[in-house]
Amino acid sequence: MNSAEGEKCVLDLYDVTIIGGGPSGLYTAFYSGMRALKTKIIEAKSDLGGLVTHFYPKKTIYDVGGIPSIKGAQLIEHLNRQAETFHPAIITGQTIVNMERLENQTFKLVASNGAVHYSRRIILAVGSGIFEVNKLPLEEAPLYENTSLFYAAGDPQRFAGKQVVISGGGNGALDWAAELEPHCKRLTVIYRGDQFVHALEHNVERLHTYQVDVKMSSEIVALSGTKGQLSSVTVCSSASGCSETVAADAVIVNHGFQCSLGGLDDWGMTIDNSGICVDQSMQTSVNGIYAIGNAASYPQKLYLIAAGFVEGPIAVNSVKHDLEPEAPAQAMVSTHHSFFNDK
Repeated sequence: MNSAEGEKCVLDLYDVTIIGGGPSGLYTAFYSGMRALKTKIIEAKSDLGGLVTHFYPKKTIYDVGGIPSIKGAQLIEHLNRQAETFHPAIITGQTIVNMERLENQTFKLVASNGAVHYSRRIILAVGSGIFEVNKLPLEEAPLYENTSLFYAAGDPQRFAGKQVVISGGGNGALDWAAELEPHCKRLTVIYRGDQFVHALEHNVERLHTYQVDVKMSSEIVALSGTKGQLSSVTVCSSASGCSETVAADAVIVNHGFQCSLGGLDDWGMTIDNSGICVDQSMQTSVNGIYAIGNAASYPQKLYLIAAGFVEGPIAVNSVKHDLEPEAPAQAMVSTHHSFFNDK
């Protein structure tokens, strides 16, 4: 590291850099502020919220303690406002492609656009990694994308009075069916499996209470329409080998997504099939790098948003102790924190 870089490192050095701006990353930024750590969030996508923002903004979420129900977009809005309490630096649209540990043990992070970030410690809140949706594998599909072919439902009102086809049989697809059924003129769910083995029993039972045409062991094999607007889809049954035309003003595809940890695989951390292995302090096998949320793997791991709200503070407290051994083991509860005295 040359002298110019060393000077810049000192000026731009953060105590904690959180990579990933989903629910776990946002709450961790808040708690990091509670511990008076200079904090930065770096998110690869152009907006915050992770999978919730991109796939479930209108989905009702029921499993956050103290909140009986809340839409995904509203939850992210609240978490974003909470994260900003102590004014962390928030960077979006940057994917970290390289990490280097400098001689002074500071981490140097380089983004795909060339931006450089310096941090004393790193917390990975990357979920399952950078995600890309599995698209409908038809040559004509791009002609209809974002006009009448969608990979996320978004606002249910968009589909009011329309004939809608949902392709998929997981929880996401069935959740969308539940959200859209009251608004649609006609709703059809098409699934290539012969039973909903990847969906919760509750979601399957709920589906049968709605006015939904369900076609099992079937898949969309062709799209028809003009100027980006669908008029129908051709559906083929693997059981009978027969095809039929289904009227459709819109198609929503939920075929899952592919995730990749990208360059994180080369950081020297121990990674298993469930994610990045961590110890009880949420530290990975690389000193100074921690993992939380769905990125973290350890025995009895709980895959809920609420789990990330606990793992993040554990990682932050570990960082605080590492950087300031004489500091209290935990932050005081927010009601006693000096920042909130006048609130």
